[in-house]
Amino acid sequence: MKLNVHEWGTGDRTALLIHGLFADHQNWYRVGPALAERGYRVIAPDLRGHGASPRGAYSPELWAADLVESLPKNADLAIGHSLAGMALALAVKGLAVRRAIYVDPTWKMNKEQHVSFGSTWRGQLAWTEEQWRAANPRWGTGDIEARVESMRTFDPACIEGLATGNGHDHMPERTDIPALILVADPSPFITSEDAVVLSSSGFDVQTLKGTSHSMFREDFDAFMSAMDEWLVRKPIRR
Repeated sequence: MKLNVHEWGTGDRTALLIHGLFADHQNWYRVGPALAERGYRVIAPDLRGHGASPRGAYSPELWAADLVESLPKNADLAIGHSLAGMALALAVKGLAVRRAIYVDPTWKMNKEQHVSFGSTWRGQLAWTEEQWRAANPRWGTGDIEARVESMRTFDPACIEGLATGNGHDHMPERTDIPALILVADPSPFITSEDAVVLSSSGFDVQTLKGTSHSMFREDFDAFMSAMDEWLVRKPIRR
């Protein structure tokens, strides 16, 4: 499925920014321009069922396949948050990405989490702007506005596509490219045991202290600093 995409910048390097559940490209209204200022052409798709992209069946595999169909190959950097962290990991080889950053990815959820998170997410479908603001006091005004706007075009069936009720495990066994996992403090999706396994499998794992699942909304400066420091340590040889 061909996805709607939004772009920032015209740099000679390419970065992919992929949003999580409920969101769309507006999710990256600060990160996208910041990467453009760093010399990237930034491409941010709306996942199927989100934003201006088409609707259809929903599953991690389908979200991943859409990325491969819609985005350019050999991007210098790809960043995926939450649901998109899972989809990106499934698509990373097909996209031939050179470096990847996974932001608190939903690689693993057990049956109980499918039920509890599914219930929570369905309850949030009818939230007002005031409720989003009260639940997320560290989000900026732009983050709240982007969430409210993206909820207007979100297909609720995506919830069942992610949380079927059966649990899932798409945690990568290893990485063949430089890959950073930014973990919330604490993360509901990446346990301390998982972090140890992932570290031994070639991933750089970093907990962003004092943040939760939407860390780039809560502490934009800390998120960008962590990204910048890692990219310096993991240069691409041209």
